[in-house]
Amino acid sequence: AAATADRDANGHRPNPAFRGATVLHNPDQMVLNDTWSDLRQYREMPEIDFDRLFAYREGRLRAQMQAHGVGLLMLVNPISLRYAAEYRTYGLFQAHIPTTYLLMPAQGPASLFSAYSQTSSVRDFRPRRPIHHFDGGNGLADFAALLAQDIRDFLSEHGDTTGRVALEYVNPSLTQALERLGIEVVDGVPLSESARVIKSEDEVACIRWACAVAQLGIAKLEEALRPGVTETQLWALLNYTNLANDGDWHDGRMLASGERINPWLQEASQRVVQDGDLVGFDTDMVGPMGYFADISRTLHCGPSRPTQAQKALYREAVAEVEHNMALIRPGVTLNQFRERARAMDERFHAQAYTCMLHAVGMCDEYPQIKHPWQEQPYDCEFEAGMVLCVESYCGEVGGRNGVKLEQQVLVTDDGIELLSDYPWDARLMD
Repeated sequence: AAATADRDANGHRPNPAFRGATVLHNPDQMVLNDTWSDLRQYREMPEIDFDRLFAYREGRLRAQMQAHGVGLLMLVNPISLRYAAEYRTYGLFQAHIPTTYLLMPAQGPASLFSAYSQTSSVRDFRPRRPIHHFDGGNGLADFAALLAQDIRDFLSEHGDTTGRVALEYVNPSLTQALERLGIEVVDGVPLSESARVIKSEDEVACIRWACAVAQLGIAKLEEALRPGVTETQLWALLNYTNLANDGDWHDGRMLASGERINPWLQEASQRVVQDGDLVGFDTDMVGPMGYFADISRTLHCGPSRPTQAQKALYREAVAEVEHNMALIRPGVTLNQFRERARAMDERFHAQAYTCMLHAVGMCDEYPQIKHPWQEQPYDCEFEAGMVLCVESYCGEVGGRNGVKLEQQVLVTDDGIELLSDYPWDARLMD
């Protein structure tokens, strides 16, 4: 009796955080009785040849190294570490305090330094030098000199004849130390970004699965949408679904309702959703197997009917997305797309989304297309194997309502394949 005296009639220990509150123990609401979040109960996972997938990604990186004439590529970005070595441990920590790095030679196996976990893509694991102030403090320049010597030895170990290395997001002290040793340093970011542009069949299968997981979360969010729920509670359903399917993280918490939906780019808060609100969100999701699902929808919260003004905004955003999707095919340049894109009403220019279109793979990726009234910094062509997101945000300055929509598509040999097929909100299309 003494051992169970601190438990309630259901066998639960009282939680001091809920002291004084009425707690309902409904087993249907508990994670242990979750019957919906695992996508595998609704559909089979795609068959993916992971050895072929890893070999393709490594080949894309080595092709970039050869094109740029470098003998070694040093990667620290967590997305790059996943792409090159299927290394996913402490990704968000690595993004702001890099502790792990990968050295990939032009010939021979890559080596991973200070890995917290093993990965089947790399066989050689070594201790590292500090590359961040958190680890190296005021002695970071001295550690950089030691790392530069390590890199020189690594080049020699792999028979390098180029004397050129590409570094991705590393302190200037390392660049300076390498140059003092007579090693030429180039920017590694264009290499790692360019490698990811064209997706293999296996990568596309991963992306399809990530989109399906995101849309399972969207369906649960829509099911839960009613007056009285908070924005963060709705967002948590997207995050929970991703994690339950072995996904990683969301780049932001892009969900807003009511007056907070205008302007866009306000992250989820504890605002209580009300009858008649528009609720917009953008998944921005690093999903299962490290691939991105970037889907935006705007929903109407009932039981009231949407207003004519809300419907007009929604139809405008749908028309922009669908018109612009139809322009995509191999050989079309970014500037040609800009010229042919649907003209946006000037009322929406000031608060338009940051771009009309961007690529995705393991995250938002190169290239992107700015609006016609904005400066476009570069041009290239669409190619089969790219995965793109077509964006729209329509909302006037000072208005209460706004609509955010986004579709994710694969560029095929003769057009596109829609990867995000969650339906538009029929109440707003009526």
